Amino acid sequence: MKTDFKFSNLLGTVYSQGNLLFSPDGTCLFSPVGNRVSVFDLVNNKSHTLPFSHRKNIARIGLTPRGNLLLSVDDEGHAILTNVPRRVSLYHFSFRAQVTALSFSPSGRHFAVGLGRKIEVWQVPSTPDANADGMMEFAPFVRHHTHTGHHDDVRYIEWSKDSRFFLTASKDLTARIWSLNPEDGFEPTVLSGHKQSVIGAWFSKDQETIYTVSKDGAVFDWQYARNPNAPPPEDSDDEMEDEDAGMRWRVVKKHYFMQGSASVRCASFHAESNLLVAGFSNGLFGLYELPDFNTIHTLSISQNDIDFVTINQSGEWLAFGASKLGQLLVWEWQSESYILKQQGHFDSMNSLVYSPDGQRIITTADDGKIKVWDVESGFCIVTFTEHSSGVTACEFAKKGNVLFTSSLDGSIRAWDLVRYRNFRTFTAPSRLSFSCMAVDPSGEVVAAGSLDSFDIHIWSVQTGQLLDQLSGHEGPVSSLAFAPSGDLLVSGSWDRTARIWSIFNRTQTSEPLQLQADVLDIAIRPDSAQLAISTLDGQLTFWSVSEAEQLSGLDGRRDVSGGRKLGERRTAANVSGTKSFATIRYSTDGSCLIAAGNSKYICLYSVSTMVLLKKFTVSINLSLSGTQEFLNSKLLTEAGPEGLMDDEDDASDREARKDNSLPGSKRGDPSSRKVIPEVRVTSVGFSPAGNAFCAASTEGLLVYSLDNDVQFDPFDLNMEITPASTLAVLETDKDYLKALVMAFRLNEAGLIKRVFEATPYPDIPLVVEQFPTVYVSRLLRFVATQTEESPHMEFCLLWIKALMDKHGKWLAANRSKIDVELRVVARAISRMRDEIRRLADENVYMVDYLLGQAESKKEDASATRAVEDGEDTPMKLLMTGESKTLADVLQQEEEIVSEDEWIGLD
Repeated sequence: MKTDFKFSNLLGTVYSQGNLLFSPDGTCLFSPVGNRVSVFDLVNNKSHTLPFSHRKNIARIGLTPRGNLLLSVDDEGHAILTNVPRRVSLYHFSFRAQVTALSFSPSGRHFAVGLGRKIEVWQVPSTPDANADGMMEFAPFVRHHTHTGHHDDVRYIEWSKDSRFFLTASKDLTARIWSLNPEDGFEPTVLSGHKQSVIGAWFSKDQETIYTVSKDGAVFDWQYARNPNAPPPEDSDDEMEDEDAGMRWRVVKKHYFMQGSASVRCASFHAESNLLVAGFSNGLFGLYELPDFNTIHTLSISQNDIDFVTINQSGEWLAFGASKLGQLLVWEWQSESYILKQQGHFDSMNSLVYSPDGQRIITTADDGKIKVWDVESGFCIVTFTEHSSGVTACEFAKKGNVLFTSSLDGSIRAWDLVRYRNFRTFTAPSRLSFSCMAVDPSGEVVAAGSLDSFDIHIWSVQTGQLLDQLSGHEGPVSSLAFAPSGDLLVSGSWDRTARIWSIFNRTQTSEPLQLQADVLDIAIRPDSAQLAISTLDGQLTFWSVSEAEQLSGLDGRRDVSGGRKLGERRTAANVSGTKSFATIRYSTDGSCLIAAGNSKYICLYSVSTMVLLKKFTVSINLSLSGTQEFLNSKLLTEAGPEGLMDDEDDASDREARKDNSLPGSKRGDPSSRKVIPEVRVTSVGFSPAGNAFCAASTEGLLVYSLDNDVQFDPFDLNMEITPASTLAVLETDKDYLKALVMAFRLNEAGLIKRVFEATPYPDIPLVVEQFPTVYVSRLLRFVATQTEESPHMEFCLLWIKALMDKHGKWLAANRSKIDVELRVVARAISRMRDEIRRLADENVYMVDYLLGQAESKKEDASATRAVEDGEDTPMKLLMTGESKTLADVLQQEEEIVSEDEWIGLD
């Protein structure tokens, strides 16, 4: 089995904090998710996560006007410059302070950052196509200027259209105008008058007006004008000086949102269409038209604060982010419809499972929700909310789209994922909270275990009746699993035993397996011959299912332990609670076992050799507890670790200083404690195809997959191998083998497809027989992919048959290397078989009719020959007119024929 899995996507979380950005064309949305950035393609309905990751949660992101460079900055000021089209990080840089605002100039040559009370302007790294000489700069980041003058943190930065000036809005109740370079007659200007912190400032389209919005809901309209109450200027020779003497930026109009006690959390302005959108702390947002301040829409989209809002370049789509609920919304205000509406789990995820076709991932969480995620697009397509408490386990039936879930509300529910509805609910005679569940491969029986009761409950899926209660465990049941063969049920308990039950036999006997510690999880190999058990002491033991004896075991404590929590006084190697595997799963072919627990590592073991093949690090985000290996003495204070100290009492915002303490509490108030999430993996699972696995972690749903896209390989290339020469060999020389090898060496998909389809079907066995072995796996995968895209089904099957006939020995010897390709081929053949069967079933009556028509034509021809030969037949009598009616003919032959049998005769 291939083990070079790499991080490919992040599902389950769509927004955490920071600002949202639209791409310049307005079709893609960039959203910070923890220490990563996710990109949502709103037109093609797809999403992907950029491969880089920060050491802290991302605070601000910025995008160049061309959309080719992305600058992301975390909470500590560390920045990463990324090439967006190639998804490659180019440069790492540190601003050495917390970044509170970030904005690129429209010219794309400078960007401004707010570092607390200070503003710095930097030059944007140039690309080879931007420079005339095509050379890259030696120093990517060069500081252009530093501005000081604000007395509190800068919250927002906005550039003018010509990139000569920029506005800054601060928490010191003012906004200021700055120039990029020194301008004649211009001095930095202060716009003061707001009663609370200014959250946004923008230029109008003609740059003659400035709009500022403060937190208390005031919108000020600023214009460069003379004081209307001042006396008119006296006539003098210096008219220009007199005109400029009384001119300054003044408030012309004042508007208010009038949202009661709700404060403005965020705002955005679109200069081209004069649209102002504001998000409030009560979950409402308002859309207004300036300068008249006409209300267009007021809508409630969330139950909590709206943290950020932005408008795309065309002014049609509004994007909202709410961090507390993890919501991300894109709304088209003209049609009043959602373009995107996504929300992650509110609480931590408990379990996950792949659908049988591998196209869906189902997750369950403590918030009582069940979400179905599409692997291809990365979006949640449906959410079930019928459970009234945390959902602890989920599992698919092997046949059909039926999902089973168990919950702490005391119910097991069966879901139809075709109609998306709950069609069966199972409950126990007494109120229990179910913690684990298993489904029979046939889908006829479902079993569940609880931490409250030591019995295992079994129900019939068809009738919903409780069939039996299996007793034998002396402690809470922690894990259940049916053997894929369907005849055995394996249960694990905290009484340090695992039991193998024959529930379909009359005796219903159980075989106890004695272990050294409490059982955490159980996994059964796909061939039902081996059983893996994870225990609390960090041991993985492997047992023979048929003999009920231990085959082997390994100690995983050293592999899984890593990372110390903020409140721990021990090193990472001695931290308690992280040295065991809470979840284990076999790979699809049964050759590997993946295991994870309450640490930042996922371990992949070989079952045959008991060797650790690979170790995956879930997260390097230092904002999570448990990612640091060593103690940092800088973060220790007299009161304890700095990360656990509650510093909200010193905040300048009134909402951040609200007293949530319990009345009467003098010391040790639990409500004032600061909670930092811990890194952990609650569930893992392999995809049915074996080319990917998924892990439910604190940050979301991490998908690791094999890199199946073959990169350009320069080996065996020379100057003569070009697309033109390949086509010449194909069309002129008719050398299909050489043309196919040249196409694979160039690795151009269009060229490979053209040569593939141009090969005559009688020559396929000859071409495949002499095809180089190094390209066989790639050809096999290409043909399997073509079966799904090309309408030439028989042509593709001829290629697959030739590959199996000519290279079957090599394929069998290297099955572990090409197991993914073989699965794709098997899936393609089964799909074609199903399609042909469906077509045959749909057209069986048409085929019978056509065959009947052919028989009728034969009978007509034989009757005509009989007339010509002079035989005295019924048809002759009818055709020559000796018998006037059809009844006379039938009477002469003395047989009764129904009228329907003569349909088709002329």
